[in-house]
Amino acid sequence: MTKRNILLIEPGYRNKYPPLGLMKIAAYHGPHGRGDNVVFVKGHEPEVLGQVWDRVYVTTLFSFEWKRTSAAIDFAISAARGQAERVFVGGIAASLMFEDFVKEPRWAGVRFVKGLLDQPPPTSLQLSVVDGDFGADDTVGTPIEELVPDYSILEQVPYTYPVRDAYFGYASRGCIRKCSFCGVPKLEGAQREMPPLLGLVAGVDAEFGPKKDLILMDNNVVASSRYKEVIAEIRDLGFHGGAVLERPGSPGVKRRVDFNQGVDARILAKTSMYLREMSTICIDPLRIAFDHVGMRKVYERAVEMAADHGLTSLSNYMLYNFMDTPRDLYERMNINIALNARLGVQIWSFPMRYLPVTMKDRSHVGRHWSRYYLRSFQIMLQATHGVVSGSHNFFLRAFGNSYEEFEKLLALPHAFIFHRNYYEHGEGRPVLDEYNALLGRLNSEQRNELIELLSGVLLMRPRREAFLELASDKSVSGLIRQLVPFHAIDTKAPKVTNIAQAFPELTPHHILPEPEALVEDAGLYEPLDEPLDQQDPTPLQPVGPGVD
Repeated sequence: MTKRNILLIEPGYRNKYPPLGLMKIAAYHGPHGRGDNVVFVKGHEPEVLGQVWDRVYVTTLFSFEWKRTSAAIDFAISAARGQAERVFVGGIAASLMFEDFVKEPRWAGVRFVKGLLDQPPPTSLQLSVVDGDFGADDTVGTPIEELVPDYSILEQVPYTYPVRDAYFGYASRGCIRKCSFCGVPKLEGAQREMPPLLGLVAGVDAEFGPKKDLILMDNNVVASSRYKEVIAEIRDLGFHGGAVLERPGSPGVKRRVDFNQGVDARILAKTSMYLREMSTICIDPLRIAFDHVGMRKVYERAVEMAADHGLTSLSNYMLYNFMDTPRDLYERMNINIALNARLGVQIWSFPMRYLPVTMKDRSHVGRHWSRYYLRSFQIMLQATHGVVSGSHNFFLRAFGNSYEEFEKLLALPHAFIFHRNYYEHGEGRPVLDEYNALLGRLNSEQRNELIELLSGVLLMRPRREAFLELASDKSVSGLIRQLVPFHAIDTKAPKVTNIAQAFPELTPHHILPEPEALVEDAGLYEPLDEPLDQQDPTPLQPVGPGVD
C-alpha cells in the first residue's frame, strides 16, 4: 500500500474539546489504519505549504465562525497547491450549511461532506474509483465514525484544549425532540443507539493509556432505550461513584463522567429511576437544561429529585435571545438561587446566547431583546467568567435584587457595568450621579429610543466616530444626546471623574444641545470604548435538546 501524505486542519478558533472528527480520520489514515503520514495543524501553519499533500481535511464547528472557517478552507486549497479536489471539508457547520459552502465559487471542486461518517469510508467520503481516489475500493471497511480516536495528533499543535484527558464518545446519537432552535435533527436525525462504550475505552487504553474522564456527547441520553445498560456499562468501566484513577508514579486523581450536552428535565421528572441510576456513577456536574420559564415545574422537580439522590453538583444551561424575554432569563436565574438555598445544592448556571445554526456571524437579536442589552449581559458574564454563581449575595450584586434592577443594569453605560465598584462606591460616583440625574428626566418612550439608538451604534465601525455622530445629531432629543457620551466611555480607559476630560471631541463647537438641556458639566464628553469593537465571547450554538 502506498504511503500518502495527509494534512488535517482545524480553523484557528478557540474551542474546549479537541476535534473528534479529525482524530477519527487520523485513525483511519494513521499507523493503525492505512499507514499514511498524518500531520495536524490548527489555523495557518505556513511550513506545511512546502510539502505535497495527497489529501487535506478541514473540520468545521460553529456557523458564526464562518470567517475563520473560510480562511482555513482557502489555506487548505493552497496547501493542496490549487488542486481543490484533494480538499475534504466536513463537520457541524459544513453539514448544517451545506448549500452555502457548495455554492461558494472559489471553492469549486472541494469535497464537502454532509452528515456523519457512519458508512464505509469510500461512501462517507464520496470517493470514486473512476476518478482514481485512493481508498475508493475499501467498501467493507469500518466506518470512520466508529474508529478509536487518534490522540497522538494533539501533540502536534501548541494549542492546549481545556478538556483532553478524557474518553470522548456517544452512547446514543440523534434526539427524540425536534426543538426549533436546535441543529441536531438536521445533523444527526432521530435517536438511535451506538455500540457499547467498552470498545472505545479499551481501544484508547491500548493505544494511549487510561484517561481520567468520560465525556459523553449524547444529545439526549435519558431518552435512550438502553439507558440503564449505559449506566451499568459506565460503572463497569471504572466510573462508579467516588472513582479514582491511579497512574504509576502519580497520585490518584478523581474521575468524572460528564454528559456535556445536558440531560432532559422533562424525562428526569417522570420517575426517580433516571436519577437513582445517575447517582451510581461519578457524574460531575449533572447538567440539566432550562430553556424557558415554561419548563419551571419539570426543571424544579428534576433538581429536587437529584438532591434526593445525593446529586448536589449541578450545572444548568439557559438558552436566551430566542423567544424569551430578559425578564424570563432573570426569573430562571433567580429560580436557581432559590433552589440552592432550599435544597442545599450548588447549581452553576451557564446562560447561552441563541444564534441560528446557519448564521455566519453573531449578529442575531431575539425578538424580545436589543443589541445593547445583549452586549450588556455579555459584559456581566465576562466579569463572572460566563457563570451565574449559586451564591445568593453574589447573584444579587451581579444581576440585581429584582428584574427591575436587572433591566436598569442592562441599560447602563457599559463602563459602569464593567467597573461597578469604581462608579458606585469609588471616585467615579459623581459621574454615575450625573448620568442618573439626566436619565431621570427621560420618559419611558425616550429610554426605549436611547437603547435603540445605542444598539445601532454597536453595529458601526469605527465606534468612536459613530458615537460622535449620534451625539451631534440634532434630529435626536437633546437629553438623549447628553446621555450618549456616558455610553461611550472606554471600559479599559483610565478612570475619569470629569466627563469633559475624557471626550474632548464633543465640545460646543461640535454639539449644541437645546438650551433647556444645558447643565453644568453636562456629561457630553466621554472616551470611546475600544473593547466594544472586540468580538463577544464565543457562545455555544444549540446542538442538543435544551443545550446551546
